[in-house]
Amino acid sequence: MKRKNWVIENLEIIDAGAEGKAVGKHEGLTVFVPYVVPGDIADVQVFKRKKGYLEAKLLKINKLSPYRIDPKCSHFGLCGGCKWQIMDYTQQLFFKQKQVKDNFQHLGKFEYPPIMPILASEKYYFYRNKLEFTFTNLRWLDNEDVARQNNGEPIDTKGLGFHIPGKFDKVLDIQQCYLQTDPSNAIRLNIKKFCIENTLPFYNIRTHEGLMRNLIIRTASSGEVMVIVVFTEASDKSLSLMRFLQTKFPSITSLYYVVNAKLNDSISDLTPILFHGTAYITEMMETLQFKISPVSFFQINSEQALQLYRVTREFAQIGKDDIVYDLYTGTGTIANFVAAQAKKVIGIEYVDAAIEDAKDNAQLNGIVNTCFFAGDMAKVFTKDFVETNGKPDIVITDPPRAGMHANVIEQLLTLQPKRIVYVSCNPATQARDITLLSTCYRVIKIQPVDMFPHTHHVENVVLLELQ
Repeated sequence: MKRKNWVIENLEIIDAGAEGKAVGKHEGLTVFVPYVVPGDIADVQVFKRKKGYLEAKLLKINKLSPYRIDPKCSHFGLCGGCKWQIMDYTQQLFFKQKQVKDNFQHLGKFEYPPIMPILASEKYYFYRNKLEFTFTNLRWLDNEDVARQNNGEPIDTKGLGFHIPGKFDKVLDIQQCYLQTDPSNAIRLNIKKFCIENTLPFYNIRTHEGLMRNLIIRTASSGEVMVIVVFTEASDKSLSLMRFLQTKFPSITSLYYVVNAKLNDSISDLTPILFHGTAYITEMMETLQFKISPVSFFQINSEQALQLYRVTREFAQIGKDDIVYDLYTGTGTIANFVAAQAKKVIGIEYVDAAIEDAKDNAQLNGIVNTCFFAGDMAKVFTKDFVETNGKPDIVITDPPRAGMHANVIEQLLTLQPKRIVYVSCNPATQARDITLLSTCYRVIKIQPVDMFPHTHHVENVVLLELQ
């Protein structure tokens, strides 16, 4: 069993695992395989062995799972974005629900009620309101490209698309993406065509040369469209593209460019320059408006975000005299969404720009009972802070995937609000944190929400009440 690159024949795929990979068992070892579906029986080739598990790639499917469907996207198998699109959506929901249950069973040391059925997304495709693309002069070459290149034929290596998983310097050129509604595809394809025809150099991530670097497209349910083009410098060629977009796509309501000469792609520390249109697009949540600026965070699936916020509000059971703390508030979407039911809502977030967005959104909606503070959660959420702003009756927390800092959990156990609503994109760290909270709290309700069809990701909302 020490050999590498051996073939396992007729491996039965029995489960869906982490990172969108499926799971089989071979001689007591777990085998992780991408691009297969539970119920498939396949030949796979092992390329990595670790203690207790193997990683393998698919060679051939000998028997198709009854849950397998044909992928809609022609890029499936190379683009790592929608690994579950070969699985019937009902089964996707089953395995997301199972993911929550498994994490709570295996990692949680607390009692909990039956998990409520996951809330499905009405849209399986075209549900994302934001996509980010990368320009490259080193696009990924498929087998046909390589064959032509080996025959001495010229190959255009320019591309505009998504990074190949595990290949920092390779980008898959995308012809059509089914994640974002029109005019997203048309904008991307026309930008690429214009840049090639007008010799605007595509970026080389190895040498850090080239003008065209990144493209971000944001859409709203209102029909508004924001486009942000990232260049390495502002020049006549740069602005020629901006003028082209303004003329070609009048549907773009907010057109920006950013100059990024750094060695990384982050633009959060740079100043977006408004070239045409309004400074932001607007998303509606019930009767509330939320401004989305170029670097604002907003949930990727707007319609499911509304379902998530409604569950959070329902679980919180906020009374008119309650002080609510919204930890990891982001741009204050949840805080402003629940403010009408509360006496006061305090939002805390470490990103300064997000807090400014939160304040702007409160002002835009005439909300006067929210206060927002920027800083490291473990350092801001202290005894002195609570004495100044009031002891929380209810806490809503929506931390990053790593979960809550130990100091934050300790503070919650000290303050003992009557209810905690824990929203998480990672049921594993959520189960870990709830175990620590369970010395004082019991789990009342658990509601998974599917925000990202065709991926393994799941959001989960848990209501905790003081014992």
